[in-house]
Amino acid sequence: MGGQSRHRSARIATLVSGILRALPVCAPFALFDVPAAFAESAQPAALSADIPAEPLAPALEAFARQTGLQLVYVSGVVRDQRSHAVSAGLSAKEALVRMLGGTGLKFEYLTPRSIRILTAVAAPPRETPTIPSGDELLEVIVTANRREENLQDVPIAMQVLTGDALAKLNATTFDDFVKYLPGVTAHGVGPGQSNIYMRGLATAVFGIQGSGSIGGFPNVAVYLDEQSAQLSYRNLDVYAADLARIEILEGPQGTLFGAGAQAGVVRYITNKPKLDVTEATVNAGYATTAHGAQSTNLDATLNIPLIADHLAVRGVIYNERRGGYIDNIPATFARADTDLGVHYAYAGGKVPANSVVINNFNMAAKDINPVTYQGIRAEALYRFNEDWSVLLAQSYQSIEADGVFAEMAADSLGHPQPDLSVQLYNPSYNKDRFENTALTIDGRVGELKLVYAGAYLVRNVEQVQDYTSYARGVYADYYQCVNPTSNSTQPNPAAARCFTPSSTWHYLERNTHQTHELRLSTPADWRIRSVGGLFYESYQLQNQIDWFYLTALPYFNPIAPPTGYYNASGAFVSSPVTSNNPNVRPLGDAFFNDITRGYRQQAVYTSVDFDLIPSKLTLTAGTRYSRTNTWEVGSTVSSFGGCQLINFPEAPNPCVNGPNQQFINLNAENLDRSFSGFRSRANLSWKVTEDALLYYTWSQGFRAGAFNRSAVNCPCSPLNTGPYEWQTQANLHGSWKPPLTLAPDTLTNNELGWKTMWLNRRIQWDGAIYQENWNQAQIPVGAPGIINLGLFLNGGNYRVRGVETSLVARVTSGLSVEAGGAWNHSELVKEATFLWGDGTPIDFSALHRYGRPTIPNPGGVLGSPLAGAPSFQGNIRARYEFALNGYDAFAQIGAVHQSHSLATTDQFALDLQNHSTAYDLPPFTTYDGALGVGKDAWLVQVYGENLTDTRAQLFANYAQFYKAITVNRPRTIGLRYSYKFSGR
Repeated sequence: MGGQSRHRSARIATLVSGILRALPVCAPFALFDVPAAFAESAQPAALSADIPAEPLAPALEAFARQTGLQLVYVSGVVRDQRSHAVSAGLSAKEALVRMLGGTGLKFEYLTPRSIRILTAVAAPPRETPTIPSGDELLEVIVTANRREENLQDVPIAMQVLTGDALAKLNATTFDDFVKYLPGVTAHGVGPGQSNIYMRGLATAVFGIQGSGSIGGFPNVAVYLDEQSAQLSYRNLDVYAADLARIEILEGPQGTLFGAGAQAGVVRYITNKPKLDVTEATVNAGYATTAHGAQSTNLDATLNIPLIADHLAVRGVIYNERRGGYIDNIPATFARADTDLGVHYAYAGGKVPANSVVINNFNMAAKDINPVTYQGIRAEALYRFNEDWSVLLAQSYQSIEADGVFAEMAADSLGHPQPDLSVQLYNPSYNKDRFENTALTIDGRVGELKLVYAGAYLVRNVEQVQDYTSYARGVYADYYQCVNPTSNSTQPNPAAARCFTPSSTWHYLERNTHQTHELRLSTPADWRIRSVGGLFYESYQLQNQIDWFYLTALPYFNPIAPPTGYYNASGAFVSSPVTSNNPNVRPLGDAFFNDITRGYRQQAVYTSVDFDLIPSKLTLTAGTRYSRTNTWEVGSTVSSFGGCQLINFPEAPNPCVNGPNQQFINLNAENLDRSFSGFRSRANLSWKVTEDALLYYTWSQGFRAGAFNRSAVNCPCSPLNTGPYEWQTQANLHGSWKPPLTLAPDTLTNNELGWKTMWLNRRIQWDGAIYQENWNQAQIPVGAPGIINLGLFLNGGNYRVRGVETSLVARVTSGLSVEAGGAWNHSELVKEATFLWGDGTPIDFSALHRYGRPTIPNPGGVLGSPLAGAPSFQGNIRARYEFALNGYDAFAQIGAVHQSHSLATTDQFALDLQNHSTAYDLPPFTTYDGALGVGKDAWLVQVYGENLTDTRAQLFANYAQFYKAITVNRPRTIGLRYSYKFSGR
């Protein structure tokens, strides 16, 4: 029916074209009538304002208004087409030629005042706009300003990886493509287990096992289409199948993107259903990794119109399994006299003769860290008419990763270990699943464009990891070693014994995001134009983390959530506690966090553009008023103290609410805070020529505060009053108390940027110079005996100065080169001030502790750099496309370089050998390449990643009580086959 209708419309168009000079026509034509004053003009008016690259129908509407011309066309010929941007001052003919370039449409004059637009050649609509000359660079359309625009017209520092670019890079996961984003780094320990940083705005992180319970929220937002999806230490690793593009917005984006966009935004934009074309894509691949196992991948995409011009569905399904490359080598674990907690055995500071020694011989294996990505996404688009449509999308994804993705550079005794190896004594895995339901309604209310976007995302994570090396820590032997004579005046060392050191932690997390946004925007060609809206998000994180390092099972009672709390006078007060798991824990669970936290954010925002000089000078001002209510409930429970039966034979069973037990009822702490205020942005952009844009931006970023689990510190700390000689200052001024509430940190950005095209648009050169001031940066701090582990503080003020640039060049009709670089210099410009109990500032240079002759300011030392902030990141890649015996062939080569950086800003923490864990990550360079050949719908390519098999150190940490280094994947050689079908 739809095909017959289109043919009938075409015949009608031919029939009546001769009488259009005098008679307006109805549907199925689109006819824009203009005021009589315009119609009387002798010549069509030149464009009075820029018309941006946008869907063709509204672009033609703007063209008709400005020129006074009548446009006649069958509505179907412009559907799903895009126009090129055109500048003010162009003649009507010049503008229309450029707008229609590459669309397969042409125009002809019916009268001096009316123009018919019709199909020139039979061609499917463009997915990516093309430019008439094959040597000119393609336009990239983005929605960073919440409207469709040419990337080169957007006065924002941003990077874009289109679906085509991702395919050329053979990139399907975040770890694949982040290396090609100068100025962006990620510190993580496996797939979907990273914190993302931009422009080096990173401090420190605790182990991933505590990420759901403690600390603040990320300062880089992650979006899947319109849905916010941030989660601390666990980036949403969306598999890059059937993506339109990935947009990387650098610098504060808090005006238009509220949720966590303090330092920037990563946006995954999916391909939407097409109403007029049936198409399918299949990609399949096989790869082998040096020192590792094989990998396979398969994905398929299908787009089907169901009702012509009204309803279409699109779906993608994928499965990729990547072979492992980390080996679990045979090892034996025996306690040592140097273990920090060995004194709990009461064996004269020695390891008891009766101590269990374990090995991992039954688990030793090669390539223990395979990962599998599986998922499906389905979208349905219904278009009511030219103005209104509704899009429903449903996504499911599962990541299952075995083993660990960080090599053991040195074991818990400090002994170096072979590359790509670990020593695990228990099974380890990470299961990460999410599903997202999204509804988007697009429409027009008069001249205004209206968008409603609502979504609900649920993410569930289960992770288990070996924790045996913790047995060498300060407190572990309390849970693993006993001496029944320890309470006597002279304990008998021969009675001491240590049970197995085998330990694990078990992590469960459920994260939900519910968002609603209503947005209105004016036409893009108005001299004063704006976008504004309302935003609401409800974010909840339910976390349960259990540490199973209690192995002296006969000497402890099991623990469970509390049913109240002890007040300041020591009296027990019954009080409910929120629990995800209200049950008694298995014996062996030494410590758990059972915490639910989150926030509710309500915001109203607007951004207004005013052309001070039409088509030349534009002033943009935007602001966002938001109110964020953060909260936290639950409990933290330990078996330390009142649950050990030798010292506390009357301990309750189960051990709940014990007077000597360490536990915290977070419900009783009333952890509920609200933060509100304005965050704004101003921008002045100057269109020097049609191909050159200069801009200055001032913008603000904001991250809400959070909470610490408790406001207590170690009694032996030099920051506490007590009997030790290193506590003199505390005794004089009163103890320092850790804050229960973490205050917001703020970011102010000043940026001067440029976007230019050269040599008939064959060269694109963009860049920015910026300074970012990050005040009261939220930082994690922890050192046994000084500041309790798991504590977050507001640190000092940092300053980042940098330059970033990118270059894209079409050297010849077949050869293209792309390059990018970012230079950053970060430093602490103001130290944080911490106060004694009497209000006197703490002089950390005057403090010490047994084994620690000096203690640095926990908020950072003046002049020290940020973490994850290499002074230089750069990449370059070249691609040559050529004809080969009737086939289309290509060759591609690329290189990535990153200078050294720090893994953390925490100068407090030491390893078990008293060495700093502020590890330096050395510089590295890697190389990739590909060769391919194709014809018509198919393409076969051979690709190589990390061709020199360089061992790049991406992150290092001591969270599992050994030096763990996250390294890049070893050299991988793969074969990839692609097939595309398209037909009407």
